[in-house]
Amino acid sequence: MSTTKETPAAKDSLENELLRYQEEQALALGLQQEQKAQWFDPVPRQFLAKDKASTTILFGGLTMAHDYLVEGALAGLGYTVRHMDCPDNESLRFGKEFGNRGQCNPTYFTVGNLIKYLTHLRDVEGKSKEEIVRNYLFVTSGSCGPCRFGTYVTEYRKALRDAGFDGFRVLLFQQQSGLKQATGGESALKLDSSFFISFVKAFLLGDILNALAYRIRPYEVEAGATDAVMERCKKILYDALRDRKWLIPALIKCRKELESIQVDRTRVKPKVSIIGEFWAMTTEGDGNYQLQRFLEKEGAEVDVQSLTAWVLYLIWEGRYDTMKRMKLRGEDAGRYGLEGKNPVKRLRMLWVADRVLRVMFQTYAKAIGLHDYHLPDMDEVARVAHDHYNNHLRGGEGHMEVGKLILNVKKRKVNMTISVKPFGCMPSSGVSDGVQSLITEKYPDAIFLPIETTGDGAINVYSRVQMMLFKAKQAAQKEFDEALAKKGVTANRLRRLMQRSSFAHPLQTSPHVVACTAANAVYGLNKYNGFFFRRNNKVMEEVPQ
Repeated sequence: MSTTKETPAAKDSLENELLRYQEEQALALGLQQEQKAQWFDPVPRQFLAKDKASTTILFGGLTMAHDYLVEGALAGLGYTVRHMDCPDNESLRFGKEFGNRGQCNPTYFTVGNLIKYLTHLRDVEGKSKEEIVRNYLFVTSGSCGPCRFGTYVTEYRKALRDAGFDGFRVLLFQQQSGLKQATGGESALKLDSSFFISFVKAFLLGDILNALAYRIRPYEVEAGATDAVMERCKKILYDALRDRKWLIPALIKCRKELESIQVDRTRVKPKVSIIGEFWAMTTEGDGNYQLQRFLEKEGAEVDVQSLTAWVLYLIWEGRYDTMKRMKLRGEDAGRYGLEGKNPVKRLRMLWVADRVLRVMFQTYAKAIGLHDYHLPDMDEVARVAHDHYNNHLRGGEGHMEVGKLILNVKKRKVNMTISVKPFGCMPSSGVSDGVQSLITEKYPDAIFLPIETTGDGAINVYSRVQMMLFKAKQAAQKEFDEALAKKGVTANRLRRLMQRSSFAHPLQTSPHVVACTAANAVYGLNKYNGFFFRRNNKVMEEVPQ
């Protein structure tokens, strides 16, 4: 048998034939068009000191109380600031029209809200595109992110360009040098101690106002009274932050406003905790189907997470990582490494930051009348979660979702826990749809509901919430009935006594025994009202202390 070796000439002829065939097919398919240049993310224009007076800083994304108070704090530092309205479904429409496919709700709603606002400036207020680009900028936070969050600032710029606002500045906190820009000019956005102190004050006050609102509103006698008072309180604190005045007098003034609200805490309502992905559990608009207001409308008391707890978690992360790195055989030079650094000093500074934050929060809370509100012990949260979710794992809220659910059940903090996150959120979905199923098996008393948001499908989410809320209402009623039985008090008798007791005060709280506020009010009769009980558990007449 003989073989024929392919000659170089024959090989070249075959390659030419294949190339000719490829060109013919490309021409037939219309693929011979000129190659378009790929889009790239240009270096954003900087925010220089010379432009400070003429530039308006736009921002948003937290609760409405936080956004409003941060505006006041930054206005007090000399910036022209404007917080945007809470994103709605119209914002989602803008976001999906100009954004890439496959993004999650926080991006669609946030960038859509920004485009909606800029479109209003152009089409309604008559400002030109050049004027908008020159005189406005948007500031947001940056992160490497465990999912796609780290790339979203690029998505913002792409969507803005496609919407007709090419060149609009979207700046990240982490991109700002605080002193000098890349061009060598002086930065207008100075991230110094005054900036951070003002910012911290604003979000502490936002947390406190939200905690008070969600604590009082479900039990208000006159519908809308709490919201009206909260608007006045926000204005008082806004003015104090803007004028850089001492906050304690403003908080005392707010407390007097809050004391005017009439409440009835004999109403049996289940307490529902909202946890999950940061943006989804924080926003108060269509991004989570207005979940907080829907729960209140359905007869629940809502327990929302504070931004302060998130900052405490970041501080805990720093302490935890530092202590672990101290045990390594060598020092690494990474971003969080210890090479050339004093780990003991770092731990001491983080401990001080934790204590200062807690002292500031409790000082403001006491002044305004937020009693018996406890910030989470991050070491405890990490400890109870560790057996089910390793503390080394990061992304989203890390182990906090697991720890919060466990503590909610073990300490009877709430009757029901809802984990809410955008569709496809990898850090939160992996926890709430995976790990939490094991937690609910271990703690069968847990009433837990994971939900995902897509911008539509609100009816389906509401239906699921209502079904689980029915169980939570039964659990709350059981707690209330058990409390009445132990104290030997009827519901009617309780209502008459409460009208003359300190529990009619909107800022009064009861000792924590169970989740339901009405049940805790029954358990607190001895301590706060001076009631004496016969041995047969029949109530005697009220005796002054």
